[in-house]
Amino acid sequence: MSSVPDGKKLVRSPSGLRMMPENGAFNSPFSLNEPLWVPDKECPRCMQCDTKFDFIRRKHHCRRCGRCFCDKCCSKKVVLPRMCFVDPVRQCSECGLVSQKELDFYDKQLKVLLAGGTFVVTLGTSDKSETMTTRLSNNHRYLFLDGESHFEVELSRINSMQILTDGSSPGGGTSRASGMLLHYKPMGSQEAQQLRMDTAEDKKTAALWLAAMHKAAKLLYEARDQ
Repeated sequence: MSSVPDGKKLVRSPSGLRMMPENGAFNSPFSLNEPLWVPDKECPRCMQCDTKFDFIRRKHHCRRCGRCFCDKCCSKKVVLPRMCFVDPVRQCSECGLVSQKELDFYDKQLKVLLAGGTFVVTLGTSDKSETMTTRLSNNHRYLFLDGESHFEVELSRINSMQILTDGSSPGGGTSRASGMLLHYKPMGSQEAQQLRMDTAEDKKTAALWLAAMHKAAKLLYEARDQ
């Protein structure tokens, strides 16, 4: 293992080279752990096409699910940022499709979250609101809210997230995201706190940020359920 800047290190595992935080506690909340590989002795046949393995037909493990496949069923190498792999890695056809879909989040929507959006923020049941810029931190672990004041919400401490809509859009199209309602536990507290965010002047940018946050929530809950 060799150290690199920004608190990360290169780690070589049986699955490939990974760029990992120096401290495992600082993993991205979207990240997934490497799966345990199905032992070779428990896998005499491809787990998709049932081809029997021999000296010619070698077995390969999918880096995302850990199951065992022949070369034909596990030949595609796909980028897998949720496991911090540096290079594309071998995946089965099913996992490869899932990873390809997630690339849209990492290539596009994550950039939207990092750039931020402007919202009218209300804490708890307060009748006071503040216009704040909300963005995802560079390590993906926090929501930063900045206005006259500043506070942070750790994504791992969010209990629930609801996207609010404004009903039908002009022209009878689908409804547009108009805000977000969060319930989370502040650091050092076990009592849930409510946070409401409503779109401010730049509603288009804010709506795009909310759509990206909705996708982020799906990845967050999936990582928790792993």
